[in-house]
Amino acid sequence: MASISATPEDNSLYDFTVQDIDGKEVSLSDYKGKVILVVNVASKCGYTPQYEGLQNIYDKYKDDGFVILGFPANNFNGQEPGSDQQIKQFCTLEYGVEFPMFSKISVKGEDQSKLFSYLTSLPNDDFEGEIKWNFEKFLIDKNGFLKRRFRSTVEPESEMLTSAIQTELNK
Repeated sequence: MASISATPEDNSLYDFTVQDIDGKEVSLSDYKGKVILVVNVASKCGYTPQYEGLQNIYDKYKDDGFVILGFPANNFNGQEPGSDQQIKQFCTLEYGVEFPMFSKISVKGEDQSKLFSYLTSLPNDDFEGEIKWNFEKFLIDKNGFLKRRFRSTVEPESEMLTSAIQTELNK
């Protein structure tokens, strides 16, 4: 499992450091000023085809200051059993994923990463609490704060999600 660190006084997403899928430490402050969509992903899930839609919206909005951060997790019925390198290969070959991917972590339970503990505890206009399944989405504003949450059933290219992205990009 990847190490994710932050201080107890976490104020924004930018306070976290994570490992990318190649094992390199990355400060999420590297994404300051961007609208961010954090997604817990899995390679063997009914929602796995959402990788295609995620890549499409990344392509559409990346030049406007938008980025997707993919966090593989094996919390739901073992649907992400692979190693980081297997996951990277799958995402690249099957879906042409170019957005940043990170080392496999836990998004719920006793071994939940600090990042996802933080994200699931924040108030927002949609809902709070634990992640229910793969491909839940957290929309972060340009200042590193959670603005919206979307369940797995919300398709990446849906009007609901793309209009929320556009709203944050236009601020």
